[in-house]
Amino acid sequence: MTLHRKTHTFEEVLKHNKTEDCWVIISGKVYDLTSFIEEHPGGAEVLLAATGKDGTSDYDAAGHSDYAIEMMEKYYIGKIDTTNVPLTRIYTPPEQDQHSAYMTSEYVIKFLQFLFPLLILGLVFAVRYYTKKE
Repeated sequence: MTLHRKTHTFEEVLKHNKTEDCWVIISGKVYDLTSFIEEHPGGAEVLLAATGKDGTSDYDAAGHSDYAIEMMEKYYIGKIDTTNVPLTRIYTPPEQDQHSAYMTSEYVIKFLQFLFPLLILGLVFAVRYYTKKE
C-alpha cells in the first residue's frame, strides 16, 4: 500500500500539535507520530516540544539508535515547504482539565507512594493489637 506523500506547509503542520494529533518536522520531512507518541521512550512531552518548529536539532541531540532511525519511515507522510519554518519556538504544554490532571500516572504513583507505607503501618498495628497476649 503506497501512501500519498505530499509537500505540507508549515501552517498545516502547526495545527497538529497535540497528543491526539502530533506531527513533527525533521530534516525537511514531516512525520505523523500520533500513533507512536504514547510509546516514545522519552515521553509525549519530548515529541510535543518538537512541534511548531523544525525539530531536527532536538532529534539529532537525542542520539537515536539505528533501529529508531529505520522506524521513522513508518511515520513519514511527506516533505515540508521550508520557506517559512521557524527554527525555534517556546513550548507551551497543552492545558489539561482538572479531572484528567489527577488521573495521570505520575499523580497515581505519588499517591501510592504516600498510601502504601500508611497501609503497612496500619497492618503492623492491627497484627500487634490482635496478637498481643493479655
